[in-house]
Amino acid sequence: MIRRDYILRQIEQFVAMLAKLTGLTNEERWQEASTTVAGEFQRLTGADGPRMLRMTGTELLAALARDVPTQVVESRAFMLTTVCKANGDVLAGQGQSEESRQYYLKGLQLLLETFGRNEIADRPDFVPAVEAFLAGLGDAPLSLPMSAMLLRHYEQTREFAKAEDILFGMLEAAPANADVLDFGAAFYRRLLALGDDASAAGGLPRAEVEAGLAELEKRGAHLRPANQ
Repeated sequence: MIRRDYILRQIEQFVAMLAKLTGLTNEERWQEASTTVAGEFQRLTGADGPRMLRMTGTELLAALARDVPTQVVESRAFMLTTVCKANGDVLAGQGQSEESRQYYLKGLQLLLETFGRNEIADRPDFVPAVEAFLAGLGDAPLSLPMSAMLLRHYEQTREFAKAEDILFGMLEAAPANADVLDFGAAFYRRLLALGDDASAAGGLPRAEVEAGLAELEKRGAHLRPANQ
């Protein structure tokens, strides 16, 4: 009960900070907004924003776990994800598009990793959706590792048509990459194992799944002899 109450207090304080930050952003009081965000980065990770961006996933988890019960770490990860999105918005509002992109990417990575560790954990209301980060990133391409994480997320949430769209982007970016072909083929095979009703409910009828798998297997067969 103590830990639950502690988490609830932390969330209440964080939501109050977000409300303040939203007001500053709406009023374009960028310096005050930046100061507020910087304080949250320091509170959650013990580091400023630029240093936080350079941290690996393992380092961030260790930073988030400082002096708090294990049950609090997931909540703090969601908070950090939200602060990354907020800082991206603040930077974008000042025309710093490249800098904002770095925070959108970090926030998206944190969100997907948190979901992945917890078999689709419930997303608190204060946490931006995956689509909010993608909207902030616009048409900028994602790296292959980030795309793979996003595909697995959509697969876990059974949004199979969205997952396939991500796969198409990966194939366009790396058409001759054997690992991407294998990754895509494994995705289609998992869908076939779910059954026709499940894949169709996620936007991919069995016929499309079979056609996609056949295409990737064909590409792989042509590619591998040249690589051996």
